[in-house]
Amino acid sequence: MKLYVTPGSPYARMARIVVIEKGLESRVGIIAAQTRRANSPYYDINPSGRVPYLVRDDGVGLEESAVICAYLDHLDGNPAFKLPAGEPGWAARRLEALARSMLDGLAVWSREILRPLSERSPTVVQHEADRSRRMADLWESEIDHPLMHGALSMVQVTLACALGLEARVPEFRWRPGHPKLCHWFDRIAARPSFAATAPPGA
Repeated sequence: MKLYVTPGSPYARMARIVVIEKGLESRVGIIAAQTRRANSPYYDINPSGRVPYLVRDDGVGLEESAVICAYLDHLDGNPAFKLPAGEPGWAARRLEALARSMLDGLAVWSREILRPLSERSPTVVQHEADRSRRMADLWESEIDHPLMHGALSMVQVTLACALGLEARVPEFRWRPGHPKLCHWFDRIAARPSFAATAPPGA
């Protein structure tokens, strides 16, 4: 299989982490895609131009990090990231939605500051900066939830990939005032799968 990624994409990082955690390195080739370029050859593979994008052995392509991560997780018939049943499952979905909200906002912010200065929207930058501060405050309390300290889950992966964007967004200073979040992140960032997929600048 072929997994198309870009080094700085937190969404592609999530898929790369699952590849490592599931021991699929010999089955999934990681390929750097050229995105946001006119007439990139990658658009012939994935017309949307987004990453990650997984081309299965049968040639079928899968887009969207959640879909790709779930597919990779189920390949061996023994999913490690499957949501628990009942109320714990709803708790996991709630937390994952919060982590995804933080990640999505930071992804917008990181893309905006890559634009030429004359094309940036100060309103968008300020909006996402404010959102990130609110979400960091929220996660300083939510990080005590048992699901954030058990076996590695997609909730944890999503949040860690969001916080890891501090390497790409210099103004994203989430650490001051959030000691519990810092301790949690530094512990999970030391896992080999996270260390191996750290974004440029980390």
